[in-house]
Amino acid sequence: MNKKSSKEEVQEQFGKNANHYVTSKTHAKGQDLHKLIDIAEVNGPEIVLDIATGGGHVANALASKVNKVIALDLTSEILLEAKRFIDSNGHSNVEFVQGDAEQLPFEDHTFDLITCRIAAHHFPNPRSFVEEVFRTLKNKGTFLFIDNVAPEKDELDAFYNTVEKDRDYSHFRAWKKTEWIQMMEEVGFELEELHTFKKTFIFDVWAEMMKLSAENQNKLSAFMQQSSQTHHDKFRIKVADGQVTSFTGESVLIKTKKS
Repeated sequence: MNKKSSKEEVQEQFGKNANHYVTSKTHAKGQDLHKLIDIAEVNGPEIVLDIATGGGHVANALASKVNKVIALDLTSEILLEAKRFIDSNGHSNVEFVQGDAEQLPFEDHTFDLITCRIAAHHFPNPRSFVEEVFRTLKNKGTFLFIDNVAPEKDELDAFYNTVEKDRDYSHFRAWKKTEWIQMMEEVGFELEELHTFKKTFIFDVWAEMMKLSAENQNKLSAFMQQSSQTHHDKFRIKVADGQVTSFTGESVLIKTKKS
């Protein structure tokens, strides 16, 4: 049997866990979402694309502030959950489109603002994603990007990505802040703002969101506990009664402009 592609894995994993992304406190709230809205600089007429909309929280937050939002996701079940959520909030200017972040089904220079929040670590070809954002964004348009990032030190990067992959097989890679900035500037974006956020993950909730079995939760907890003191210090790994209870990661919000 052929191995599933990374995108098929994403569709399978998110399809069976779709409702979790609407109710997840990490996705529904968070300082990063508030900051994104604060710096979006929208005033009414904008056409917005929210890539990998997930539970639809960015699209929902922007809908009342702009002319139109297109909420795009690779997974049909996710789009249905996002639509239920956004419709329940009374927004009628959001269109839902199934599509690939690395091959956007839109014409050049279509959008005033493009957003993507806590999703790009699932994209196997992030450079293609950034190029597609640049292509479909209008000149002088804004790209607001949020994702979990790996530390700059290679040893810590490898540990963090191993933990995420063991929890969620559809995880591709959390990139470093410098890697995202390099990709964006090489494509032609100009960096305007960068904000970082500490993220505390409650281990049980974080693991169960992906329906990780008890056996695999125990294996992952043991792997994290057996890591070096450097890892424990960096990720603030907390342990009680022989189990990891929480750890801390980091996300980044990058604001860029297409000149």
